Amino acid sequence: MNALKFAAAALVASTAFAGTAVARDQIQMAGSSTVLPYASIVAEAFGENFSFPTPVVESGGSGAGRKKLCEGVGENTIDIANSSSRIKQSDIDLCATNGVTEIQEVRIGYDGIVFASDINGAKFAFTPADWYGALAAQVVKDGKLVANTAKTWADVNPDLPAQDILAFIPGTKHGTREVFDVKVLEAGCEATGAEEAFKAAGDEKAKGCTALRTDGVSVDIDGDYTETLARIDANKNAIGVFGLSFYENNTDKLQVGTMSGIVPSTAAIASGEYPVSRPLYFYVKNAHLGVVPGLQEYIEFFVSDEIAGPDGPLAAYGLVSDPELAKTQEMVKNHTPMAPLN
Repeated sequence: MNALKFAAAALVASTAFAGTAVARDQIQMAGSSTVLPYASIVAEAFGENFSFPTPVVESGGSGAGRKKLCEGVGENTIDIANSSSRIKQSDIDLCATNGVTEIQEVRIGYDGIVFASDINGAKFAFTPADWYGALAAQVVKDGKLVANTAKTWADVNPDLPAQDILAFIPGTKHGTREVFDVKVLEAGCEATGAEEAFKAAGDEKAKGCTALRTDGVSVDIDGDYTETLARIDANKNAIGVFGLSFYENNTDKLQVGTMSGIVPSTAAIASGEYPVSRPLYFYVKNAHLGVVPGLQEYIEFFVSDEIAGPDGPLAAYGLVSDPELAKTQEMVKNHTPMAPLN
């Protein structure tokens, strides 16, 4: 955005904020539970390193966050929507209806999860169908949905080791669980024909695809990846779900399985080749730039090399740094609004 357009946007925003003597001085954002921990890390670091108040970060889901962003311009509307999926045209239309005419799309990196086991254990080459067949509460046999009674991975797929099924997966409070549910369980459900069977049985949205066994083979981990690692150390035959960066920092203890023939790596996740990955975003209301103190500084701080780069705290937590981060930094610096969706 050139200086004239930016000044005009700031003027519009200032008018919208004119209902009170002093505009809100704290950045507010809401949205994706997957992006929430990353945004919280940045918000805390921002509060510690700048003179601006620590931003307020709320969850609620990607769609809800985008909807809140598009409620309008002014003190009572949020500045940023965190999102684990790309904005939709319906969101953009709602924004335009409510006077939100310029939105920045900021891709912060990629989310990827891996499936790792003890360094000295058996090697695994997984597909989403294998994980669905191992952990789902119901599977298809002879064309019918039945309770899952598989005991070993070889019971699910004879090409896998005859090792007892025991999986430590992220609890439902974790953003990684959403990736696991969508990219692994739902994909495996479709591949095995279970999705079609659920729908035929009256489960129109196939919610049964993400219903897991309750007999102890699938264990939710509510703590961080260090807890999962400790569980595997105590249960050498278990498989754990981790962020790529955590695995890469523990290759002396863990070995990783392939997924659909792809070895997980930063490059494979960033390119989308590795199937259990996706880009993460946040969306900025440009009209609030220059009005809400620290908003531009926060955005630039978030995508800086020190924060979002491969050696930053977000990568340490599990974010795969974007190979095109420099391009994003330039767009943020110039307040570049997103182009129309293709």
